[in-house]
Amino acid sequence: MIELAAIKEASGRIADKVLRTPLLSSRTLGEQVGVSLYLKCECFQKTGSFKARGALNKVMCLSEAERARGLITVSAGNHAQAVAWAAHYTGASCVVVMPADAPLSKIDAVRAYGADVVVHNDRATLFDKLDQEQELRGSVFVHPFDDATVLAGAGTVGLEIVEDLPQVDIVVVPVGGGGLMGGVASAIKALRPRARVVAVELEAGPGLGPALEAGMPVAVTRPAHTLADGMTPPFVGNLPLEIARQAVDDVVMVRESELVATMRLLMTRAKLCVEASGAAATAALLFGKIKTAAGDTVATVVSGGNIDLDSLCAVLQRET
Repeated sequence: MIELAAIKEASGRIADKVLRTPLLSSRTLGEQVGVSLYLKCECFQKTGSFKARGALNKVMCLSEAERARGLITVSAGNHAQAVAWAAHYTGASCVVVMPADAPLSKIDAVRAYGADVVVHNDRATLFDKLDQEQELRGSVFVHPFDDATVLAGAGTVGLEIVEDLPQVDIVVVPVGGGGLMGGVASAIKALRPRARVVAVELEAGPGLGPALEAGMPVAVTRPAHTLADGMTPPFVGNLPLEIARQAVDDVVMVRESELVATMRLLMTRAKLCVEASGAAATAALLFGKIKTAAGDTVATVVSGGNIDLDSLCAVLQRET
């Protein structure tokens, strides 16, 4: 578990540099399942996702000598943008290894923050390419989801949820590599142990459930095409997996069609433009994947809003 003290220290460190995102009530969507629903809107965060919190916390904890070596990371998009932004903010150089099929809007955003992008064709060997580039450049690796300092930054999402909604009964969080889940679960269980934490995976390629069953991270075959690129790392991290064993009450899965339908609902009913990964937690609730009691107070983490215009248009036109 990430210590609550570390999460609070992260909050103090990054508070005036990232946004305290709103926790918005959604009566219309909550009534569909008989709960009081609140949306933690990380789609409004710097760089468009929760990732800015962990990336900046990590970079600010590095020494000047470490930052002078430059930063390197690997990501399909949101973490890439966050590290590039944090590097720009602190004056460090940055290299990001990205899959060739990452959304062009995310690749462009990373470059706009001043980072160099190394495009790699095989998602399965992205971390191998990262190792090669890191050895060549001598840069400091900012892990997207298996670093305690990064998770402490992500945990500030959970800290804010309990501060703004102390009566929360259920917190629902999407899972890719597990960094957001690990940080949020640590904060929630430290501050409100009675609250349930539910992790949401992509049905077409779950990583956390198989890892919990195997007792270790396992390589996961991900779908060739999905809108939920933020939920498709090649494995769940060791640290998030250990936290999940202690702090996650349920692991559920959502389908691509359910993500699309929820993206549309969030836009029309809550006026939120979100990416597929950002809709996952709310989709799990709306499509009956989560056990609730009448009147439960539920917070779903809307983790990001970085969707390119072509994909957004396709979502709005798609039959569900």
